Amino acid sequence: MPVMTTPIMSESEVRAAVERELPGVRADLERLVRIPGIAFDGFDHSHVERSAEAVAELLRGCGLDVKIARSGGQPAVIGKKAAPPGAPTVLLYAHHDVQPVGDLSLWESDPFEPVERDGRLYGRGAADDKAGIMAHVAALRAYGDRLPVGVVLFIEGEEEYGSDSLERLLEEHRDEIASDVIVIADSGNWDVGVPALTTSLRGIVNCFVEVRTLGQAVHSGMFGGPVPDALTTLVRLLATLHTDAGDVAVEGLVGHEGATVDYPEDRIRAEAGVVEGVEFIGTGRLTDRLWTKPALSVLGIDAPATGEAPNALVPSAKAKLSVRLAPGDDRKRAYEAVRTHLEKHAPWGAQVTVTFEHDGDPCVIDATGPMFDAARSAFREAWDGTDPVDIGVGGSIPFIATFQEMFPQAAILVTGVEDPHARAHGPNESLHLGEFARVCLAEALLLGKVAEAARS
Repeated sequence: MPVMTTPIMSESEVRAAVERELPGVRADLERLVRIPGIAFDGFDHSHVERSAEAVAELLRGCGLDVKIARSGGQPAVIGKKAAPPGAPTVLLYAHHDVQPVGDLSLWESDPFEPVERDGRLYGRGAADDKAGIMAHVAALRAYGDRLPVGVVLFIEGEEEYGSDSLERLLEEHRDEIASDVIVIADSGNWDVGVPALTTSLRGIVNCFVEVRTLGQAVHSGMFGGPVPDALTTLVRLLATLHTDAGDVAVEGLVGHEGATVDYPEDRIRAEAGVVEGVEFIGTGRLTDRLWTKPALSVLGIDAPATGEAPNALVPSAKAKLSVRLAPGDDRKRAYEAVRTHLEKHAPWGAQVTVTFEHDGDPCVIDATGPMFDAARSAFREAWDGTDPVDIGVGGSIPFIATFQEMFPQAAILVTGVEDPHARAHGPNESLHLGEFARVCLAEALLLGKVAEAARS
């Protein structure tokens, strides 16, 4: 392979170029935020199409060969620019779809009209993950015709809805997206002013459990006492999922210790909005509880609404459960463990039916080697000498395991634009604009350092 001879832009040149591009990058970010591209069922998917077209236009403007691809799901955008002779190729991932907004009354401004307040840009997708897209675009614009590596941009269109078609898309386009380094810009940093690499993520198993005690609703006065209602029965069943201390009580789920940083209690309380007086659940270090142990939450219950409930025993009740799996666990084995537990602990002989919804693998990344060194160096420079930290994430990005399996030789760098106050998925999602500028600079510096690492 020929040796690269084109000079790589210096740090000062990259800084100046990113600074030059930031106003246009922000304007295009705001344009993307205005598109309500929600891939969930029941929403107008024409907006997802509009979002894909807008992203494709941005990538064409960076000189990439671009196409919109799909495989039975929502549109993804693939853009490619060949590497200079002897240079590596870097795959840059983000997603252009967003979460539903939920209760509009909880938003302080229109979720699809970006607004700046106190140095933050508010709007659905402003952080998750349209800022990830624009960090990639900022780096490409900064280099212009002097891009030191080849790039493939893969901008997914249904990540928030579960990435159902992603694996098929990756298989269908495997040869054209194969890369030496993969940058997944869909995580976060440790704090405002402290960059991070994500090196572990929990997996996920979502399922439904339905309890039935009666063939139909019956009078609560005539039969209450000896006859169990389904809602009381469901509550008792759900209570078996945790110990009195709050640890997950499902036998067979993996959990371990090993987090390398501490998460201050007052910080978690503030970031999560924990109500005064409420205690944390579980045992062990807080970071282990968040990153390396399983968690089990009840996301919803189907039962009569209180304002409409008659004086009748409820015949059936249903709950949606979400289990976050510790790194090292197996999603199929975990689902069987949960199903077995629920069936085994059925109160009073009630009929219990467990139905699978979806799952995803946890992952651990060995963040050693020259490409990870390049990333840490880029972060350190972008944050003016602050060392990055390696973090786990309690959430799940199941397709990272898919990338690991399909491209085992590639270094996978999980980066992000969010900070602990971004409120991704919730009301008043926002992006810290000062940190976003650092993220853009870090990614531009990273591309140069990857090229330098490949030369040596």
